[in-house]
Amino acid sequence: MSQDRLEQSLAIDSATAAEIVRIIQEQDATVAAAVAAQSERIAHAIEQIAERLSNGGHLFYVGAGTSGRIAMLDASELPPTYGVDASLVRVIMAGGERAYFAAAEGAEDDADAAIAAVSRDVRAEDALVGIAASGTTPFTVAAVRRANMLGALTIGITSVPASPLASEPDIAIAVETGPEVIMGSSRMKSGTAQKLILNTISTGVMIRLGHVYSNLMMDMPATNEKLRGRAARMVEMVAGVTRPMAVQALRDAGGNVKLASVMAKRKIGAADARRLLEEHGGSLREVLR
Repeated sequence: MSQDRLEQSLAIDSATAAEIVRIIQEQDATVAAAVAAQSERIAHAIEQIAERLSNGGHLFYVGAGTSGRIAMLDASELPPTYGVDASLVRVIMAGGERAYFAAAEGAEDDADAAIAAVSRDVRAEDALVGIAASGTTPFTVAAVRRANMLGALTIGITSVPASPLASEPDIAIAVETGPEVIMGSSRMKSGTAQKLILNTISTGVMIRLGHVYSNLMMDMPATNEKLRGRAARMVEMVAGVTRPMAVQALRDAGGNVKLASVMAKRKIGAADARRLLEEHGGSLREVLR
């Protein structure tokens, strides 16, 4: 647990910089294996969340402090990566938006605020992921409990198996990261585990929803020169055409990479390509098959 003392770092205050790095890196190296031990639960969460979202639901992350900031980092990167609406994955943060940039004293203890936020925004068809290293943060636990009452899918991510966040959600992902290098500093190993898990869950959900073809992010908005070049490269690879043909297809598709790929591969117009994608639920693999 993060509140226990790590024997290997008891004298870290008298260590050299090189020794500090070695101690931290040795501990960091244990995190991936701890997360991997929860792979079946993470996969189950991906399947269940994707099912909710494919039927009109939304995904909510709930956290306080470090956990909430890691959640916001994950959620904020999905629209520019996969072209999804910013409302699809949202964060309920203890203390509100101001807490992303500065500590909101006492906010993590405000269970009533969590209940109010979940009652206002979450519906039975949604999924809610509560994140707290200790698994006992009142704001996060209250949010999960309220979401349970509403019939939403609930998932808990914690570093403490014997905690409410590991026993009350529909799916519990309890990663035993052990004591932190600096006692109680859960932004370290626990935070790294949370980032790894959220990366995997959100990426897996986006794949299951059809936003990825092969290992390409086909719904990426091409909003700058670098991304426009990447978009053209993806159309080249998928459709097997030259760069000029890919660029032209992108122009004709209004910058839509997936649509341009269908147009270039099938040698059809935008309207026909759009119809094919709609008939196959937006799955490029199904269209090209």
